[in-house]
Amino acid sequence: MTSKRSVHVIGGGLAGSEAAWQLARAGVPVVLHEMRPTRRTEAHVGDHLAELVCSNSFRSDDSETNAVGLLHAELRRCQSLILRAADAHRVPAGAALAVDREGFAAAVNEALEAETLITIERNEVAGLPPADWDNVIVATGPLTSPALAQAVQQLTGRQYLAFFDAIAPIVHRESIDFSKAWFQSRYDKGDGKDYVNCPLDKEQYEAFIAALLSGEKAEFKEWEATTPYFEGCLPIEVMASRGIETLRFGPMKPVGLTDPRTGRRAHAVVQLRQDNALGTLFNIVGFQTKLKHGEQKRIFRTIPGLENAEFARLGGLHRNTFLNSPTLLDGTLRLNADPRLRFAGQITGVEGYVESTAIGLLAGRFAAAERVGATPHMPPPTTALGALLSHVTGGADAETFQPMNCNFGLFPPLPDTPGKKVRGDDRKRLMSARALADLDAWLGTKQAAAE
Repeated sequence: MTSKRSVHVIGGGLAGSEAAWQLARAGVPVVLHEMRPTRRTEAHVGDHLAELVCSNSFRSDDSETNAVGLLHAELRRCQSLILRAADAHRVPAGAALAVDREGFAAAVNEALEAETLITIERNEVAGLPPADWDNVIVATGPLTSPALAQAVQQLTGRQYLAFFDAIAPIVHRESIDFSKAWFQSRYDKGDGKDYVNCPLDKEQYEAFIAALLSGEKAEFKEWEATTPYFEGCLPIEVMASRGIETLRFGPMKPVGLTDPRTGRRAHAVVQLRQDNALGTLFNIVGFQTKLKHGEQKRIFRTIPGLENAEFARLGGLHRNTFLNSPTLLDGTLRLNADPRLRFAGQITGVEGYVESTAIGLLAGRFAAAERVGATPHMPPPTTALGALLSHVTGGADAETFQPMNCNFGLFPPLPDTPGKKVRGDDRKRLMSARALADLDAWLGTKQAAAE
Protein backbone atom coordinates (compact mmCIF):
# COMPACT_ATOMS: atom_id res chain seq x y z
CA MET A 1 0.00 0.00 0.00
CA THR A 2 1.30 3.47 -0.91
CA SER A 3 2.33 5.57 2.07
CA LYS A 4 0.58 8.91 2.34
CA ARG A 5 3.62 11.11 2.67
CA SER A 6 2.97 14.84 2.41
CA VAL A 7 2.68 16.55 -0.94
CA HIS A 8 4.40 19.94 -0.95
CA VAL A 9 2.59 22.86 -2.58
CA ILE A 10 4.71 25.95 -3.25
CA GLY A 11 2.64 29.15 -3.45
CA GLY A 12 -0.48 30.16 -1.54
CA GLY A 13 -2.36 31.99 -4.28
CA LEU A 14 -5.58 30.80 -5.89
CA ALA A 15 -4.03 27.78 -7.62
CA GLY A 16 -1.92 26.68 -4.65
CA SER A 17 -4.77 27.13 -2.19
CA GLU A 18 -7.11 25.10 -4.39
CA ALA A 19 -4.52 22.38 -4.97
CA ALA A 20 -3.91 22.03 -1.23
CA TRP A 21 -7.65 21.85 -0.56
CA GLN A 22 -8.21 19.13 -3.18
CA LEU A 23 -5.32 17.08 -1.78
CA ALA A 24 -6.71 17.30 1.74
CA ARG A 25 -10.23 16.40 0.53
CA ALA A 26 -8.68 13.25 -0.93
CA GLY A 27 -7.11 12.40 2.43
CA VAL A 28 -3.56 13.32 1.46
CA PRO A 29 -1.46 15.44 3.86
CA VAL A 30 -0.11 18.72 2.48
CA VAL A 31 2.62 21.20 3.36
CA LEU A 32 1.65 24.55 1.81
CA HIS A 33 4.57 26.95 1.46
CA GLU A 34 3.84 30.68 1.13
CA MET A 35 6.75 33.14 1.14
CA ARG A 36 4.71 36.13 2.38
CA PRO A 37 5.28 37.84 4.80
CA THR A 38 8.90 36.59 4.96
CA ARG A 39 9.41 37.82 1.40
CA ARG A 40 7.11 40.45 -0.11
CA THR A 41 6.03 40.88 -3.72
CA GLU A 42 5.49 43.99 -5.82
CA ALA A 43 1.70 43.52 -5.94
CA HIS A 44 0.42 41.97 -2.70
CA VAL A 45 -0.62 44.20 0.19
CA GLY A 46 -1.57 41.64 2.89
CA ASP A 47 -0.59 38.22 4.20
CA HIS A 48 -3.75 36.19 3.55
CA LEU A 49 -3.61 33.21 1.25
CA ALA A 50 -5.50 33.64 -2.05
CA GLU A 51 -5.20 37.44 -2.00
CA LEU A 52 -6.61 39.05 -5.15
CA VAL A 53 -4.04 41.51 -6.49
CA CYS A 54 -5.84 42.78 -9.59
CA SER A 55 -9.60 42.98 -10.19
CA ASN A 56 -12.14 41.62 -7.71
CA SER A 57 -14.11 40.01 -10.55
CA PHE A 58 -14.18 36.33 -11.50
CA ARG A 59 -15.90 37.51 -14.70
CA SER A 60 -19.12 36.13 -16.19
CA ASP A 61 -21.21 33.71 -14.14
CA ASP A 62 -23.37 32.74 -17.13
CA SER A 63 -22.89 28.97 -17.37
CA GLU A 64 -24.89 28.57 -20.60
CA THR A 65 -23.33 30.98 -23.09
CA ASN A 66 -20.02 31.98 -21.51
CA ALA A 67 -17.03 29.62 -21.20
CA VAL A 68 -15.81 31.25 -17.97
CA GLY A 69 -19.28 30.94 -16.44
CA LEU A 70 -19.26 27.29 -17.48
CA LEU A 71 -15.91 26.88 -15.74
CA HIS A 72 -17.51 28.36 -12.59
CA ALA A 73 -20.22 25.70 -12.76
CA GLU A 74 -17.69 22.90 -13.24
CA LEU A 75 -15.56 24.08 -10.32
CA ARG A 76 -18.62 24.20 -8.07
CA ARG A 77 -19.41 20.59 -9.00
CA CYS A 78 -15.81 19.68 -8.13
CA GLN A 79 -16.23 21.18 -4.62
CA SER A 80 -13.79 24.03 -5.26
CA LEU A 81 -12.82 25.98 -2.15
CA ILE A 82 -12.14 29.10 -4.21
CA LEU A 83 -15.61 29.12 -5.78
CA ARG A 84 -17.22 28.36 -2.42
CA ALA A 85 -15.50 31.38 -0.88
CA ALA A 86 -16.33 33.54 -3.90
CA ASP A 87 -20.03 32.65 -3.72
CA ALA A 88 -20.08 33.37 0.02
CA HIS A 89 -18.54 36.83 -0.44
CA ARG A 90 -20.23 37.90 -3.64
CA VAL A 91 -20.93 41.59 -4.31
CA PRO A 92 -23.25 43.09 -6.96
CA ALA A 93 -21.73 42.97 -10.46
CA GLY A 94 -24.49 42.38 -12.98
CA ALA A 95 -24.00 39.06 -14.74
CA ALA A 96 -20.46 38.72 -13.33
CA LEU A 97 -19.19 37.04 -10.16
CA ALA A 98 -17.33 39.69 -8.17
CA VAL A 99 -16.26 39.42 -4.55
CA ASP A 100 -15.40 41.40 -1.45
CA ARG A 101 -11.68 40.78 -1.76
CA GLU A 102 -10.92 40.97 1.99
CA GLY A 103 -13.75 38.67 3.01
CA PHE A 104 -12.93 36.24 0.22
CA ALA A 105 -9.23 35.90 1.11
CA ALA A 106 -10.01 35.64 4.83
CA ALA A 107 -12.47 32.80 4.15
CA VAL A 108 -9.94 30.82 2.10
CA ASN A 109 -7.23 31.45 4.69
CA GLU A 110 -9.49 30.32 7.54
CA ALA A 111 -10.57 27.13 5.75
CA LEU A 112 -6.99 26.10 4.97
CA GLU A 113 -5.75 26.87 8.49
CA ALA A 114 -8.59 24.81 9.98
CA GLU A 115 -7.88 21.74 7.82
CA THR A 116 -5.90 19.24 9.93
CA LEU A 117 -4.25 17.65 6.90
CA ILE A 118 -2.76 20.98 5.77
CA THR A 119 0.36 22.47 7.35
CA ILE A 120 1.08 26.05 6.30
CA GLU A 121 4.72 27.12 6.35
CA ARG A 122 5.55 30.77 5.80
CA ASN A 123 8.88 30.48 4.05
CA GLU A 124 10.46 31.00 0.66
CA VAL A 125 11.48 27.97 -1.35
CA ALA A 126 14.61 29.51 -2.83
CA GLY A 127 15.59 27.24 -5.68
CA LEU A 128 14.54 23.72 -6.57
CA PRO A 129 12.80 21.76 -3.78
CA PRO A 130 14.92 19.32 -1.75
CA ALA A 131 15.42 15.90 -3.32
CA ASP A 132 13.34 14.15 -0.63
CA TRP A 133 10.24 16.12 -1.69
CA ASP A 134 9.05 13.47 -4.12
CA ASN A 135 5.67 15.01 -5.03
CA VAL A 136 5.60 18.80 -5.45
CA ILE A 137 3.14 21.28 -6.96
CA VAL A 138 4.70 24.59 -8.01
CA ALA A 139 1.91 27.18 -7.98
CA THR A 140 3.96 30.33 -7.57
CA GLY A 141 2.00 32.30 -10.13
CA PRO A 142 2.97 35.52 -11.86
CA LEU A 143 5.30 36.62 -9.07
CA THR A 144 7.52 33.57 -8.75
CA SER A 145 10.53 34.32 -6.58
CA PRO A 146 13.65 35.00 -8.66
CA ALA A 147 15.62 32.15 -7.08
CA LEU A 148 12.98 29.54 -7.89
CA ALA A 149 12.36 30.95 -11.36
CA GLN A 150 16.04 30.82 -12.19
CA ALA A 151 16.33 27.25 -10.90
CA VAL A 152 13.43 26.02 -13.04
CA GLN A 153 14.80 27.90 -16.03
CA GLN A 154 18.15 26.16 -15.65
CA LEU A 155 16.45 22.80 -15.18
CA THR A 156 14.32 23.07 -18.31
CA GLY A 157 16.98 24.68 -20.46
CA ARG A 158 14.28 26.89 -21.95
CA GLN A 159 13.65 30.59 -21.60
CA TYR A 160 10.72 31.83 -19.57
CA LEU A 161 8.27 34.03 -21.41
CA ALA A 162 6.89 37.08 -19.63
CA PHE A 163 4.21 39.77 -19.86
CA PHE A 164 2.89 42.56 -17.69
CA ASP A 165 -0.25 42.19 -15.62
CA ALA A 166 -2.04 45.37 -14.64
CA ILE A 167 -3.95 46.67 -11.60
CA ALA A 168 -6.95 49.01 -11.84
CA PRO A 169 -7.48 51.92 -9.40
CA ILE A 170 -10.08 51.78 -6.60
CA VAL A 171 -12.24 54.80 -5.66
CA HIS A 172 -14.13 55.58 -2.44
CA ARG A 173 -17.86 55.58 -3.25
CA GLU A 174 -18.55 58.66 -1.12
CA SER A 175 -16.24 60.72 -3.34
CA ILE A 176 -18.25 59.99 -6.53
CA ASP A 177 -20.55 62.81 -7.73
CA PHE A 178 -23.93 61.17 -8.36
CA SER A 179 -25.37 64.34 -9.82
CA LYS A 180 -23.41 63.25 -12.91
CA ALA A 181 -22.91 59.49 -12.41
CA TRP A 182 -25.67 56.88 -12.12
CA PHE A 183 -26.16 53.21 -11.32
CA GLN A 184 -26.97 50.85 -14.20
CA SER A 185 -25.77 47.51 -15.56
CA ARG A 186 -25.19 47.23 -19.29
CA TYR A 187 -28.50 46.12 -20.85
CA ASP A 188 -29.86 46.07 -17.26
CA LYS A 189 -28.34 42.65 -16.56
CA GLY A 190 -28.08 41.28 -13.01
CA ASP A 191 -29.88 43.64 -10.67
CA GLY A 192 -29.89 46.23 -13.44
CA LYS A 193 -27.91 48.76 -11.41
CA ASP A 194 -24.69 47.06 -10.36
CA TYR A 195 -22.24 49.52 -11.95
CA VAL A 196 -21.58 53.22 -11.47
CA ASN A 197 -21.50 54.98 -14.86
CA CYS A 198 -19.71 58.23 -15.63
CA PRO A 199 -20.69 59.73 -19.04
CA LEU A 200 -18.41 61.67 -21.39
CA ASP A 201 -19.45 63.69 -24.41
CA LYS A 202 -17.31 63.75 -27.55
CA GLU A 203 -15.22 66.73 -26.46
CA GLN A 204 -14.61 65.31 -22.98
CA TYR A 205 -13.70 61.92 -24.40
CA GLU A 206 -11.18 63.29 -26.87
CA ALA A 207 -9.60 65.45 -24.17
CA PHE A 208 -9.36 62.39 -21.93
CA ILE A 209 -7.63 60.37 -24.66
CA ALA A 210 -5.16 63.20 -25.24
CA ALA A 211 -4.41 63.34 -21.51
CA LEU A 212 -3.79 59.59 -21.37
CA LEU A 213 -1.37 59.73 -24.26
CA SER A 214 0.58 62.70 -22.92
CA GLY A 215 0.53 61.62 -19.25
CA GLU A 216 3.84 60.73 -17.62
CA LYS A 217 4.35 56.99 -17.29
CA ALA A 218 6.41 55.09 -14.75
CA GLU A 219 9.79 54.05 -16.09
CA PHE A 220 10.39 50.41 -16.93
CA LYS A 221 13.20 48.60 -15.18
CA GLU A 222 15.91 47.35 -17.52
CA TRP A 223 14.67 43.75 -17.28
CA GLU A 224 11.11 44.85 -18.09
CA ALA A 225 11.87 46.81 -21.25
CA THR A 226 11.24 44.06 -23.80
CA THR A 227 8.46 42.21 -21.95
CA PRO A 228 5.24 42.06 -24.02
CA TYR A 229 1.83 42.92 -22.61
CA PHE A 230 -0.95 40.34 -22.36
CA GLU A 231 -3.62 41.42 -24.85
CA GLY A 232 -6.45 40.67 -22.42
CA CYS A 233 -5.16 43.08 -19.77
CA LEU A 234 -3.67 46.06 -21.61
CA PRO A 235 -2.94 49.32 -19.80
CA ILE A 236 -5.53 51.98 -20.61
CA GLU A 237 -2.94 54.26 -22.22
CA VAL A 238 -1.68 51.44 -24.46
CA MET A 239 -5.23 50.86 -25.69
CA ALA A 240 -5.65 54.60 -26.28
CA SER A 241 -2.48 54.68 -28.39
CA ARG A 242 -4.05 52.24 -30.87
CA GLY A 243 -6.56 54.80 -32.10
CA ILE A 244 -8.88 57.45 -30.74
CA GLU A 245 -11.94 55.18 -30.99
CA THR A 246 -10.34 52.12 -29.38
CA LEU A 247 -11.59 52.77 -25.85
CA ARG A 248 -15.12 53.51 -27.10
CA PHE A 249 -15.20 49.94 -28.38
CA GLY A 250 -13.48 48.59 -25.26
CA PRO A 251 -13.87 49.45 -21.57
CA MET A 252 -15.51 52.83 -22.30
CA LYS A 253 -18.16 51.54 -24.71
CA PRO A 254 -21.53 53.27 -24.08
CA VAL A 255 -23.82 50.60 -25.54
CA GLY A 256 -26.61 49.24 -23.35
CA LEU A 257 -26.54 52.31 -21.07
CA THR A 258 -28.84 55.33 -20.92
CA ASP A 259 -27.93 58.55 -19.13
CA PRO A 260 -31.03 59.30 -16.99
CA ARG A 261 -30.38 63.05 -17.21
CA THR A 262 -30.64 63.11 -21.00
CA GLY A 263 -32.48 59.91 -21.84
CA ARG A 264 -29.79 59.19 -24.42
CA ARG A 265 -26.64 57.16 -24.75
CA ALA A 266 -23.44 59.05 -23.94
CA HIS A 267 -20.52 59.27 -26.37
CA ALA A 268 -18.41 57.17 -23.95
CA VAL A 269 -18.87 55.80 -20.43
CA VAL A 270 -16.45 54.95 -17.64
CA GLN A 271 -17.80 52.15 -15.44
CA LEU A 272 -16.94 51.40 -11.81
CA ARG A 273 -17.71 48.07 -10.14
CA GLN A 274 -18.28 47.41 -6.44
CA ASP A 275 -15.10 46.11 -4.81
CA ASN A 276 -16.14 45.22 -1.25
CA ALA A 277 -19.21 43.88 0.56
CA LEU A 278 -19.92 47.19 2.26
CA GLY A 279 -20.21 48.93 -1.10
CA THR A 280 -17.78 51.64 -0.02
CA LEU A 281 -15.12 50.92 -2.64
CA PHE A 282 -15.47 50.77 -6.44
CA ASN A 283 -12.79 49.83 -8.97
CA ILE A 284 -12.58 51.55 -12.37
CA VAL A 285 -13.28 48.77 -14.85
CA GLY A 286 -10.52 48.21 -17.42
CA PHE A 287 -8.37 51.09 -16.15
CA GLN A 288 -5.16 49.22 -15.41
CA THR A 289 -2.32 51.62 -16.08
CA LYS A 290 1.39 52.41 -16.07
CA LEU A 291 0.73 56.12 -15.46
CA LYS A 292 2.55 57.65 -12.50
CA HIS A 293 0.36 57.99 -9.42
CA GLY A 294 0.17 61.78 -9.56
CA GLU A 295 -0.84 61.61 -13.23
CA GLN A 296 -3.53 59.04 -12.47
CA LYS A 297 -5.16 61.37 -9.97
CA ARG A 298 -4.96 64.35 -12.31
CA ILE A 299 -6.26 62.56 -15.40
CA PHE A 300 -8.92 60.35 -13.84
CA ARG A 301 -10.37 63.37 -12.02
CA THR A 302 -11.23 64.87 -15.42
CA ILE A 303 -13.90 62.16 -15.79
CA PRO A 304 -17.39 63.57 -15.07
CA GLY A 305 -18.44 62.35 -11.64
CA LEU A 306 -14.88 61.68 -10.51
CA GLU A 307 -13.71 65.30 -10.20
CA ASN A 308 -13.27 64.86 -6.44
CA ALA A 309 -12.45 61.17 -6.45
CA GLU A 310 -10.49 59.82 -3.50
CA PHE A 311 -8.46 56.74 -4.33
CA ALA A 312 -8.13 53.76 -2.01
CA ARG A 313 -5.60 52.29 -4.43
CA LEU A 314 -3.99 53.59 -7.59
CA GLY A 315 -3.25 51.54 -10.66
CA GLY A 316 -0.04 49.69 -11.28
CA LEU A 317 1.72 47.11 -13.41
CA HIS A 318 3.85 44.10 -12.58
CA ARG A 319 5.74 41.46 -14.49
CA ASN A 320 4.19 38.04 -14.98
CA THR A 321 6.05 34.87 -15.94
CA PHE A 322 4.86 31.61 -17.46
CA LEU A 323 6.26 28.36 -18.83
CA ASN A 324 6.15 27.22 -22.41
CA SER A 325 3.90 24.48 -21.08
CA PRO A 326 3.06 22.61 -24.32
CA THR A 327 6.77 21.80 -24.59
CA LEU A 328 7.66 21.35 -20.93
CA LEU A 329 4.68 19.63 -19.23
CA ASP A 330 3.04 16.24 -19.63
CA GLY A 331 -0.71 15.59 -19.66
CA THR A 332 -0.95 15.69 -15.85
CA LEU A 333 1.05 18.93 -15.55
CA ARG A 334 4.32 17.25 -14.54
CA LEU A 335 7.60 18.73 -15.72
CA ASN A 336 9.17 16.43 -18.30
CA ALA A 337 12.66 17.27 -17.04
CA ASP A 338 11.78 16.35 -13.43
CA PRO A 339 8.42 14.54 -13.05
CA ARG A 340 8.31 14.98 -9.27
CA LEU A 341 7.48 18.64 -10.04
CA ARG A 342 3.96 19.48 -11.16
CA PHE A 343 2.95 23.03 -12.12
CA ALA A 344 -0.34 24.82 -11.55
CA GLY A 345 -1.98 28.20 -12.04
CA GLN A 346 -0.88 31.16 -14.12
CA ILE A 347 2.68 29.93 -14.42
CA THR A 348 1.36 27.22 -16.78
CA GLY A 349 0.09 29.83 -19.24
CA VAL A 350 -3.56 30.21 -18.31
CA GLU A 351 -4.82 33.73 -17.67
CA GLY A 352 -7.35 34.73 -15.04
CA TYR A 353 -8.43 33.90 -11.49
CA VAL A 354 -10.86 31.17 -12.50
CA GLU A 355 -8.49 29.52 -14.96
CA SER A 356 -5.67 29.51 -12.37
CA THR A 357 -8.02 27.95 -9.83
CA ALA A 358 -9.03 25.29 -12.36
CA ILE A 359 -5.45 24.22 -13.08
CA GLY A 360 -4.75 24.22 -9.32
CA LEU A 361 -7.75 21.95 -8.77
CA LEU A 362 -6.56 19.52 -11.44
CA ALA A 363 -2.97 19.53 -10.19
CA GLY A 364 -4.19 18.76 -6.67
CA ARG A 365 -6.36 15.88 -7.87
CA PHE A 366 -3.62 14.45 -10.08
CA ALA A 367 -1.07 14.64 -7.23
CA ALA A 368 -3.53 13.00 -4.82
CA ALA A 369 -4.15 10.10 -7.21
CA GLU A 370 -0.41 9.65 -7.68
CA ARG A 371 0.20 9.69 -3.94
CA VAL A 372 -2.30 6.88 -3.27
CA GLY A 373 -1.03 4.78 -6.17
CA ALA A 374 -3.96 5.42 -8.52
CA THR A 375 -3.89 6.53 -12.15
CA PRO A 376 -4.81 10.21 -12.61
CA HIS A 377 -7.97 10.60 -14.69
CA MET A 378 -7.92 13.57 -17.05
CA PRO A 379 -11.21 15.45 -17.51
CA PRO A 380 -12.80 15.08 -20.96
CA PRO A 381 -11.63 17.74 -23.46
CA THR A 382 -15.29 18.61 -24.01
CA THR A 383 -15.38 20.16 -20.52
CA ALA A 384 -13.99 23.58 -19.65
CA LEU A 385 -11.49 21.93 -17.29
CA GLY A 386 -10.40 19.50 -19.97
CA ALA A 387 -10.21 22.12 -22.70
CA LEU A 388 -7.91 24.31 -20.59
CA LEU A 389 -5.74 21.34 -19.63
CA SER A 390 -5.46 20.21 -23.24
CA HIS A 391 -4.49 23.71 -24.35
CA VAL A 392 -1.56 24.11 -21.94
CA THR A 393 -0.29 20.54 -22.21
CA GLY A 394 -0.13 20.23 -25.98
CA GLY A 395 -3.13 21.76 -27.71
CA ALA A 396 -1.43 25.11 -28.24
CA ASP A 397 1.36 25.84 -30.70
CA ALA A 398 4.53 25.91 -28.61
CA GLU A 399 6.15 28.38 -31.03
CA THR A 400 3.46 31.01 -30.49
CA PHE A 401 2.23 30.01 -27.00
CA GLN A 402 0.69 32.90 -25.06
CA PRO A 403 -1.50 33.09 -21.92
CA MET A 404 -5.10 32.14 -22.63
CA ASN A 405 -8.45 32.74 -20.97
CA CYS A 406 -11.08 30.00 -21.08
CA ASN A 407 -13.14 30.32 -24.27
CA PHE A 408 -15.25 28.08 -26.48
CA GLY A 409 -12.56 28.15 -29.16
CA LEU A 410 -10.59 25.69 -26.98
CA PHE A 411 -13.43 23.12 -27.00
CA PRO A 412 -13.85 20.34 -29.58
CA PRO A 413 -16.58 21.30 -32.07
CA LEU A 414 -20.06 19.84 -31.83
CA PRO A 415 -20.75 16.88 -34.11
CA ASP A 416 -22.27 17.83 -37.46
CA THR A 417 -26.02 17.60 -37.78
CA PRO A 418 -27.01 17.10 -41.45
CA GLY A 419 -29.06 19.96 -42.79
CA LYS A 420 -28.81 22.00 -39.57
CA LYS A 421 -26.39 24.77 -38.71
CA VAL A 422 -26.16 25.69 -35.02
CA ARG A 423 -24.59 29.08 -34.39
CA GLY A 424 -24.14 31.78 -31.78
CA ASP A 425 -25.63 31.32 -28.33
CA ASP A 426 -27.48 28.15 -29.37
CA ARG A 427 -24.15 26.51 -30.17
CA LYS A 428 -22.68 27.67 -26.85
CA ARG A 429 -25.65 26.29 -24.93
CA LEU A 430 -25.22 22.90 -26.56
CA MET A 431 -21.48 22.92 -25.81
CA SER A 432 -22.16 23.86 -22.19
CA ALA A 433 -24.78 21.14 -21.77
CA ARG A 434 -22.37 18.59 -23.27
CA ALA A 435 -19.59 19.81 -20.95
CA LEU A 436 -21.63 19.44 -17.75
CA ALA A 437 -22.94 16.01 -18.75
CA ASP A 438 -19.41 14.82 -19.54
CA LEU A 439 -18.08 16.34 -16.32
CA ASP A 440 -20.70 14.50 -14.25
CA ALA A 441 -19.71 11.25 -15.97
CA TRP A 442 -16.02 11.98 -15.24
CA LEU A 443 -16.72 12.72 -11.59
CA GLY A 444 -18.76 9.52 -11.36
CA THR A 445 -15.89 7.53 -12.84
CA LYS A 446 -13.45 9.04 -10.36
CA GLN A 447 -15.77 8.26 -7.46
CA ALA A 448 -16.18 4.67 -8.59
CA ALA A 449 -12.41 4.28 -8.95
CA ALA A 450 -11.87 5.66 -5.43
CA GLU A 451 -14.32 3.16 -4.00
